[in-house]
Amino acid sequence: MSDARPYGFEVVRLARLEARLVAYDWAWARDNAGRIDENWRRRRAAQPALFDGPVLLACDCAITGDTCILSLFETRYSRFLAYRDGGSPDGRVANAFAVIVPWTADGAVLLGRMGAHTANAGQIYFPCGTPDRDDVRGEAVDFPGSAGRELFEETGLVVPDAAQEDWVCLRGEGQLAFLRPVHFSEEAAALITRMEMHALRDDAPELAGLVAVRSAADIDGAMPGFVRAYLAGAFAPGAGAADVSP
Repeated sequence: MSDARPYGFEVVRLARLEARLVAYDWAWARDNAGRIDENWRRRRAAQPALFDGPVLLACDCAITGDTCILSLFETRYSRFLAYRDGGSPDGRVANAFAVIVPWTADGAVLLGRMGAHTANAGQIYFPCGTPDRDDVRGEAVDFPGSAGRELFEETGLVVPDAAQEDWVCLRGEGQLAFLRPVHFSEEAAALITRMEMHALRDDAPELAGLVAVRSAADIDGAMPGFVRAYLAGAFAPGAGAADVSP
């Protein structure tokens, strides 16, 4: 089911998400090798910690009813970054990624402010990342596993075994953001303390700080469009489990 387009994003609620790895000849990357190299030099000069590893991008997304079949291919991070920095000019290729949305027992949503050494420095995100080879299982791409891995790496939190696997897809700005709202039994203050303790164990934590959102008034301009679109729906008057919150 599709909703209106908050912040320019189409919102689709899903009951099933199937992702698979395919072969794909990305003509844009082949034709823009010089631009990619120059963009990577510029990015690395500003943020030397960036690593040009393999990542997975989407080349097809078919949504029928509440089911999504997603096709992804492997490329280099430098290619993805130049593509995204250039406004995703191809049109067919999209940045597809899975996200755990941590809801607390007292009704807050937790996000993190990205560290200065990251590609999205200063922005306020849900814990997430672009899928890679670690998420591939045969020909399948494990989106629930990818989301859970990123959540644990960035916050130390583990998805509860009883958590539902419903998804919300937000499509726009060259992105396919697959959000999985997960309810935690602890209140925001306790979870934030756990997340802060986890960050202290890392010499270069991805998150420079934590943010608790409790209403639409807390939506911040430092949040990317898909985050603002989700929060606007989650905290709209009358929103609930049938909409975009758990």
